[in-house]
Amino acid sequence: MTDYRTIRVAVEDDGIATLTLARPEVRNAINLEMVEEVSAALDRLSLDPAVRVLLLLGEGRSFAGGADIGQLRERRALDALRAINAGMFQRVEDFPHPVIAAIEGFALGGGCELAMACDIRIAGETARLGFPEVGLGIFPAAGGTWRLPRLVGLGKAKELVFTGRILTAAEANEIGLVEHVVPEGDAALHARVLAREIAKNGSLAVRIAKAALNAIARGNDPEPIEKLGQAILFESAEKFDRMTAFLERKKRKES
Repeated sequence: MTDYRTIRVAVEDDGIATLTLARPEVRNAINLEMVEEVSAALDRLSLDPAVRVLLLLGEGRSFAGGADIGQLRERRALDALRAINAGMFQRVEDFPHPVIAAIEGFALGGGCELAMACDIRIAGETARLGFPEVGLGIFPAAGGTWRLPRLVGLGKAKELVFTGRILTAAEANEIGLVEHVVPEGDAALHARVLAREIAKNGSLAVRIAKAALNAIARGNDPEPIEKLGQAILFESAEKFDRMTAFLERKKRKES
């Protein structure tokens, strides 16, 4: 796979791909180069027939401490309109296969927005999550103001954004910002276990289910996707093979 400077990418034999943010010296702060490399990697992985689940990790002691403040300070109105970080986060949400974030250390600002763009979030117990942007004179405008209410409700989202409060992993789990809290250092391990559980299922079925779930999460009508998706699956070879195997196993148990 292509060499990158700010990320590492691998695809394993079990269908699990890993994308690791690799700027540990700055807590994996998201700069323009990382945005471009993650976007390019997602485009390539989305076309790889071997990929069934994607794990998003941070190298070192943090998931992503936020956007690169040095670069962010120099951005102007036209940069905001380009939606530099938001575009990459949307690619994560739209990735055809499930994306699991394994969060250790800090996931702040843009780092937390990136985690929210994933389908499932697993946090180490010492992880810290939040949106401190208002303390820097901006706000979480790369999907934060609509993904956060989607996960935790509007009132709690307003409280977190207005105060810039940083949450512990347990607090984040309590309000639904993360799905699981695990011992420190074990987030990637637990994410991989979950990824394997997902990967054993029908890949096309999981992809279509994700599209339908995303549609309803965005306030769209999921019914057309459900109808068309199920119609496609009803004609798929994998559906026939899996259901035939199920019926044969059932027959053997009953005999």
